[in-house]
Amino acid sequence: MIEVPVQGGGQVQHVATTQLPTAHGVFAVHGFRDGRGEEHVALVLGTPEALLADDAAAPLVRVHSECLTGDALGSWRCDCGDQLLAAQRAIAAEGRGVVVYLRGQEGRGIGLMAKLSAYALQDAGADTVDANTSLGLPVDARDYAAAAAVLRHLGLRRVRLMTSNPDKAAALRAGGVEVEQVVGVPVPVRTDSARYRQTKVQRMGHLPPVGPRWSGERAWEALLAASSHSGADDLADDLPDAHADTDAAASVLLERYSPLATGRALVIAQVAQSLDGFTAARTGDAHYVSGAQDREHLHRLRALVDAVVVGVSTVVADDPQLTVRACPGPHPVRVVLDPRARAPLGARVFTDGAAPVLWCTSSERAEAAAQGVAGRSHVQVVGIDVPSVVPAGALERSRVVTTVLRALHDRGFGRVLVEGGATTVSAFLAAGALDRLWITTAPVLVGDGVPGLRFDGADLMADALRAPSRRFVLGEDVAVELDLAAARASSASGTS
Repeated sequence: MIEVPVQGGGQVQHVATTQLPTAHGVFAVHGFRDGRGEEHVALVLGTPEALLADDAAAPLVRVHSECLTGDALGSWRCDCGDQLLAAQRAIAAEGRGVVVYLRGQEGRGIGLMAKLSAYALQDAGADTVDANTSLGLPVDARDYAAAAAVLRHLGLRRVRLMTSNPDKAAALRAGGVEVEQVVGVPVPVRTDSARYRQTKVQRMGHLPPVGPRWSGERAWEALLAASSHSGADDLADDLPDAHADTDAAASVLLERYSPLATGRALVIAQVAQSLDGFTAARTGDAHYVSGAQDREHLHRLRALVDAVVVGVSTVVADDPQLTVRACPGPHPVRVVLDPRARAPLGARVFTDGAAPVLWCTSSERAEAAAQGVAGRSHVQVVGIDVPSVVPAGALERSRVVTTVLRALHDRGFGRVLVEGGATTVSAFLAAGALDRLWITTAPVLVGDGVPGLRFDGADLMADALRAPSRRFVLGEDVAVELDLAAARASSASGTS
């Protein structure tokens, strides 16, 4: 006999608060226990002042029911995992908001084993409503009193609620929280969950999917979703052709970034340089070589990867933030390659707390570096087996690149953007570690400055490095993407 878990009441007890670094930023996480013993958490981004400001729009809030199969196991039978990721991305893009994660609500409150039993009936042809009732279970056994209590505890009295479920909005209003707006959550269209979503609309009163089929905003959300499924098969199959049912913005985004929208491991690099091959003036000033459209392109690349890598010289010269600000999307983990541990402790990556940082130093310098950033929860020092002074030889540089990438992959960061400076990008290029390389050329002549890409070349033009390429105009700049992985595969197979 399948029993239905009873949901918690409208009172909650605050248990603990801590920090949770994520791919979407560093959230404060608050733990609660309700009157029935169920435990819930609230992920909060933004200061209390920003969340509660009367002169600003109400903060985005997602009330999310626990779904092991969708949230943790990546199932596409439902859209729960996609909705959770989309909500986190939307909150990160605004810089403030809350995800209330309600536990004890697996399978709309019927429990995990009951949900799996319902799945078996769906395999035989039942929809999600009939499967539940055939088992003698309610269609939806959830209540959201605990969510309203959590929001009240956080001081939130008005919200913009991200949902397609009117019951959630009604429950929050009944619990004393004003829902100023219901905001749809754009998620990828998947054949595996199409009937599930249709049933929610037709039989459960949920709102239909939001927005035009493929607007620029929706295309970008789909690209982010495809890129976020680490280790999955290539989800670009779920994306339309750039010239299908898309508006102009969606067409541009899909054409440019669909090849990058994959859960597989990928190492890309980007560099912007002048017509005469310099990335900065001779004083080191690089603000800015390229224009605003290229900088937006760089931020989109950041949003599509797990980690962004820079050398310490870039941190010293430019003090970059390495976050995603010019477009919606999650911040990547920021990686500083610094064998000698000479990065200034006041650098923004070490002090802003906007996203996690991996400070990669030689093993012999790691302990001292860790002492320097003690108490900064978003910074982790990673001691790597490289000398503190890296020799200039190509073989030694290749060993450093391989060691760093292995350290990142071991931590689950398979999608990596090597951003700068040109010396670091050149080292990854010379080591054969790049799958794709973006080079933006700006219509400016520097004359004398910091050189751009440099690596050991060929004696004959016939032996120069060539790769399949794509070209895009970004305002006054021209960006060329080289598919180096394809070039390696062609070389290995003996074709050209």
